[in-house]
Amino acid sequence: MSPESLEKEVILIIDDSPTNIMLLSELLQESGFTVWIARDGETAIEKVAEELPDLILLDVLMPGPDGFEICQRLKSNPFTSEVPIIFMTALSDPVDKVKGMNLGAVDYITKPFRQEEVLARVKTHLKIRKLTKSLAKQNQLLKQEIQDKIAVEARLQKLTEELEKRVEERTAELTQAMYDLQKAQLQLVQKEKMSTLGQLVAGVAHEINNPINFIAVNLTHAEKYIEDLLEHFQLYQEKFPDPGAEIEAHAEEIDLDFLVEDLPSLVASMQTGTDRINQISVSLRIFSRSDTSAKVAVNIHEGIDSTLMILKHRLKANENRPAIEIIKDYGDLPLVECYAGQLNQVFMNLLSNAIDAFDEYSQAYSYGELELNPSKIIISTEVNEKEQQILIRIHDNGPGMLPEAQAHLFEPLFTTKPFGKGTGLGLSISHQIVVEKHGGQLTCNSVPGKGVEFVIALPLD
Repeated sequence: MSPESLEKEVILIIDDSPTNIMLLSELLQESGFTVWIARDGETAIEKVAEELPDLILLDVLMPGPDGFEICQRLKSNPFTSEVPIIFMTALSDPVDKVKGMNLGAVDYITKPFRQEEVLARVKTHLKIRKLTKSLAKQNQLLKQEIQDKIAVEARLQKLTEELEKRVEERTAELTQAMYDLQKAQLQLVQKEKMSTLGQLVAGVAHEINNPINFIAVNLTHAEKYIEDLLEHFQLYQEKFPDPGAEIEAHAEEIDLDFLVEDLPSLVASMQTGTDRINQISVSLRIFSRSDTSAKVAVNIHEGIDSTLMILKHRLKANENRPAIEIIKDYGDLPLVECYAGQLNQVFMNLLSNAIDAFDEYSQAYSYGELELNPSKIIISTEVNEKEQQILIRIHDNGPGMLPEAQAHLFEPLFTTKPFGKGTGLGLSISHQIVVEKHGGQLTCNSVPGKGVEFVIALPLD
């Protein structure tokens, strides 16, 4: 009996965890689905070869063949390739999720499971599968209809036009559904990434802040105590100019004059160091601001500066290239209503890409050759009064970009970086944040050999 003849849709769960199987089975059966179970990949392959389910929930980490291998084998078999596969994983790295999508999976569910999410994703992909099968069936019927009436020339043209229109409509519906799903997946990756990064950075900033405040407060008292002690010591020298041979010998041994002269400078250096660490802590807190459901008015320059502070170690000179110079040309900007944390990620993506380009470019030249043409990133901001926009330009004097790459720059999974060094999500997510979340524009201008300029335009209202 084929799945099409069953009243209930069939879902195959492939998982070696009895707990996961029990939870998912109860949830899906209560929701009106028929559930099949396989505790390992080989058993699942055999079961699917006998009869096709409507959808497969596949665990990534299992004994024997893992979920990625099972997915690849199912998708390479024409008989099973059309069955949608949803990965179940506790992995939080977006690279692993992208790998699953590249192998043919349609979605992923993150453990621990949330019942509403599981049901929503399962129902969405079953609906897409129904639409796809329905579209294929209708297309087949329409083609047969044309063949039956091919003798009627006048009618043939009309039927052809009707067919094209109906196919276009259904294809557009399916394309839109797939596009919406892809956007939702990107938003999930973005949300998880920013949540994890925000918690990490905020935690580090908090841990830095407590001890540095303790040191800074005590340094103030220490500086006053040292001043008092030195003043007291000076009075002793004035009242007792002849302290005796033993004290004079000890003073010479410890270089007392240098100690008295250098001690205030030492305290001042320590104060400078604590101020620097405090600046880093403030930058971390600004960068990791949690976005709420509503936009808030923020200083855009603070977000850029906090991002530069976090990337400072990557801007320094290394054994392959000189330091990358940052030139800031900030205009007089008002506070901007935005999702600050998400915009900071856009700045991070664009600046990191520029640094990556310099690092890759430096491998083809000597250190001396690179010193003759120093690497620079110019960041400028201004208000476009005519368009009522804030403009943020990030321009580098790196190798630039070919027109073919620019045409696909903001597409998901597209990357110009070597294999294994980029996921192709950074610019796509940045474009989504600027355009869809803020109603702005993100454009790229580049001439090969003359660098790359990204322009962010944000509405003022």
